[in-house]
Amino acid sequence: MLAEGREVVMTPKGSSMHPFIRGDVDSVALKKKDTVAPGDIVLAKIGDRFIMHRVMSVKEDSVILMGDGNVRGTEQCTPGDIRGTVVSVIKPSGRRKTPGKGRIWKALRPVRRYLLAIYRKLI
Repeated sequence: MLAEGREVVMTPKGSSMHPFIRGDVDSVALKKKDTVAPGDIVLAKIGDRFIMHRVMSVKEDSVILMGDGNVRGTEQCTPGDIRGTVVSVIKPSGRRKTPGKGRIWKALRPVRRYLLAIYRKLI
């Protein structure tokens, strides 16, 4: 459906995009885009699994991804592995939020571990 240009709504699993997308709680709307840029949240197929992470950098033949809920570790894929881009995050109330580019969160990487620990204790 994404390849046909249609919007797809799905509920992601896991905690790799906490605190901005909560697995099994929030839903996301995805669309296929011609290009991706740093800060976009994408759904990519890497090997035999799908992951939803933020684009950290884009080169001609590779894209580096990292989950917002991860303190280290990245994945690499090709632009062709990207199936869709998150165009909105849908909260349980039905409210749609357009995702930001995560610039401040990216700058907080050195202290992200502590912020995520506090967040996980609060939820």
